[in-house]
Amino acid sequence: MFIDWSQFTPWSALIGGGIIGLAAALLILLNGKIAGISGIVGGLFTADRGDVGWRIAFVSGLVAAPLVWQFFQELPLVRIDASYAILAVAGLIVGIGTRYGSGCTSGHGVCGISRGSPRSVAATLIFVGVGMLTVYIIRHVLQS
Repeated sequence: MFIDWSQFTPWSALIGGGIIGLAAALLILLNGKIAGISGIVGGLFTADRGDVGWRIAFVSGLVAAPLVWQFFQELPLVRIDASYAILAVAGLIVGIGTRYGSGCTSGHGVCGISRGSPRSVAATLIFVGVGMLTVYIIRHVLQS
């Protein structure tokens, strides 16, 4: 994945993080639900009858937000330097990991840590640590 550092500003990251936190707070305050993306999407396949609408609305908002944003400002360039096969395998591994970890970085990292959950702190530290280790191995061990 390529990050266009010329487009990055601490302010945009701060504002974006604040908006994510606000959305997560509103979801738990108004709906009593945790904004964990893996749980929301996974719940679409096993949800009870009255539990589907808010999940579809949340996921639709995630998909629609970049489309709406591009009316106001150009979207940043995203380039992923990996084959579809590697992306599919990586996605499956992340999906299996989120099931074993009972959540993903949004659920544990945003919502769990803000609620003071030791389990979420441990899960987030492991997610980030394994991600950093994976990048190091792929970029510095396997490609050298």
